[in-house]
Amino acid sequence: MKRIAKLSLVAFAACAISASAGTLQDVQKAGILKCGVSTGLPGFAEVGANKQWKGLDVDMCRSVAAAVLGDASKVKLVPLTAKERFTALQSGEIDLLSRNTTWTQSRDTTLGVNFAGVNFYDGQGFLVNKNLGVNSAKELDGASVCITAGTTTELNLAEYFKSNNMSYKPITYDTADQVRKGFEAGRCDLITSDSSQLYAIRTQLAHPNNFKVLPEIISKEPLGPLVRQGDDEWFNIVKWSLNALKTAEEFGVTSKNVDKMVASSKVPEVKRLLGVDGNLGKNLHLDNKWSYRIIKQVGNYGESFERNVGMGSPLKISRGLNALWNKGGLQYSPPFR
Repeated sequence: MKRIAKLSLVAFAACAISASAGTLQDVQKAGILKCGVSTGLPGFAEVGANKQWKGLDVDMCRSVAAAVLGDASKVKLVPLTAKERFTALQSGEIDLLSRNTTWTQSRDTTLGVNFAGVNFYDGQGFLVNKNLGVNSAKELDGASVCITAGTTTELNLAEYFKSNNMSYKPITYDTADQVRKGFEAGRCDLITSDSSQLYAIRTQLAHPNNFKVLPEIISKEPLGPLVRQGDDEWFNIVKWSLNALKTAEEFGVTSKNVDKMVASSKVPEVKRLLGVDGNLGKNLHLDNKWSYRIIKQVGNYGESFERNVGMGSPLKISRGLNALWNKGGLQYSPPFR
């Protein structure tokens, strides 16, 4: 009986893995990619003046749609709170989660998800009103702190204050927008979150110049897209879609010159990237133009960064750690070979 029960459990696990596979086929059959994003975070996922979603995370969604459906616009963006995001992915409500989510050991090993890479290296910081007269996080003893529930920032905050023998009063909200409104209403002395989010929130305040981000960065926050475990085919597609963005920037392939590169580039890796040589699409069960479409319709990583969060955006975040590996940063793609 024990052997039968054991075999039954093995069979059940195999069926569960099989049932979660086939995301590529499901997306292609539906003709649309369901992608989970933030409920509204400038630079990463927000509705612009033209009523269209934009942002670094939105570009990740559109890159995958361009690769697998041929059209970057074939995306259904699903706004999710921090509490909702993992359940939505686990349940199959979405095919991909691209929502400023930190890659941690516990998330990677206990939630049934796989991180497909890092599209933004971040770190937790503090946003304060200049009138508070604070120049360092070490001066925040006894402060009240607005924070988003269900995020890694809660634990980071607790550990930082404990390690520095300071106390604080946490005031939690479900969304970044609620955090901002609570801060504006004076319910807390400061906001803590990923630094990128703090810069985004500052642009939404009535008088942005009255606020500053303190110099301390208290955590590592590698943010990236996630997929469900058990579907290596889909995992590979999302992972290499992100790598295509980075490789294109490394070799100077942009949305504007990609057609010229297809016709004239002599660089072997560029030719493989653009589907001129080799058969890399077959490895992903896609055609060889999958990465060409990403670059043509979305652009390379640098283009996406600059228009959404970089110097060409209201956030004006420097590349820093998000520069390419050959420019002093951490962004790096394995070879297209």
